[in-house]
Amino acid sequence: MKTVYLDNNATTKTAPEVVEAMLPYFTEKYGNASSMHTFGGAVGHDVEAARKSVAALLGAAHADEIIFTSCGSESDNTALFSAVRSYPGKRHIVTTRVEHPAVLNTCKYLQSQGYGVTYLPVDGNGMISLQDLEAAVTAHTALVSVMMANNETGVVFPVEEAARIAKSRGALFHTDAVQTAGKLPIDLKNSRIDMLSISGHKLHAPKGIGALYVRRGTRFVPFLIGGHQEHSRRAGTENVPYIIGLGKACELARAHMSETGRIAALRDRLEHGITAAVPNVRVNGGGSPRLPTTLNISFEFIEGEAILLHLSDLGIAASSGSACTSGSLEPSHVLRAMGVPFTFAHGSIRFSLSVYNTGSDIDFVLAELPPVIMKLRAMSPFWHEAQGKACRAGAESL
Repeated sequence: MKTVYLDNNATTKTAPEVVEAMLPYFTEKYGNASSMHTFGGAVGHDVEAARKSVAALLGAAHADEIIFTSCGSESDNTALFSAVRSYPGKRHIVTTRVEHPAVLNTCKYLQSQGYGVTYLPVDGNGMISLQDLEAAVTAHTALVSVMMANNETGVVFPVEEAARIAKSRGALFHTDAVQTAGKLPIDLKNSRIDMLSISGHKLHAPKGIGALYVRRGTRFVPFLIGGHQEHSRRAGTENVPYIIGLGKACELARAHMSETGRIAALRDRLEHGITAAVPNVRVNGGGSPRLPTTLNISFEFIEGEAILLHLSDLGIAASSGSACTSGSLEPSHVLRAMGVPFTFAHGSIRFSLSVYNTGSDIDFVLAELPPVIMKLRAMSPFWHEAQGKACRAGAESL
């Protein structure tokens, strides 16, 4: 059965070029990158080349501003804990209600330790208010953390303006760019951002590797303590094959940036095709700037999980929201924060594209999805109740 993979915000296929680049570091170039001997030193040289590749994708001024981690969540945790430990006299953090759990749950933990946290709301299109941010940041704020783009809706936040506000009040600024890196240009050397998180498996590197950008001059306290690896900023023997893979993936992402327009056109064709064929749908975040790869759409009166199971039987892989919170019966915290009505929020599907998707993938979904929605609504008492009300209202108006 053909597989149409449209769940790239959850994870991506590891690019064949990445796998090829990694393989020698399992069997031939297995030296410890921190060793003094030539065998390990050569590997260390390759790690630094990968660091330069990551820095180039992010537009960083210096390669040594990149710290390799195990994932985006570690990068986020490192940034938040470093900020509060670097400024012990400041016990306040500002973030948003729609962050990834790696930020939200870390903030909740810090609250349990006596820190104050302000969670900024979003409007119906999933956008924050810079006026709300202006009002929230005080002289006691250690860190403002606002994601660059939301993982569920793809809504892109004004992080440069947010960073300007944070810096003007003496706070550090961190952004979770896990969903943005490789999809939109990033230019950190001309930015006010202090720290930025990425994850390898969101941009066609393997799972188990990430990176944290820390601007030169930013106060920093390590999260993992031990050896002197990563210039004493992250202990633990370097995961060389995966670092090499991340470096190659960043190189490929730079080369593929020119395909952003093609991917956006595919996303738009999918969106317009669904909204034209299916009534009672809602595009979540559709009124805000969005990642070119992401479509979050709600189908009223039916369950998203049922839609996903039917699509899965047809070979279509999508998601009901964040893969990191799947399994919960509660609607997404992002959609709840946006005020999406209950009847829509439960029927939400996220389609997320990559450079590997084609027009035939979109055609297949547009052919198979509408009958699935019709079948599920035919079984939905909420749908029939709504249709009955609509008929009675129409009759009374005659």
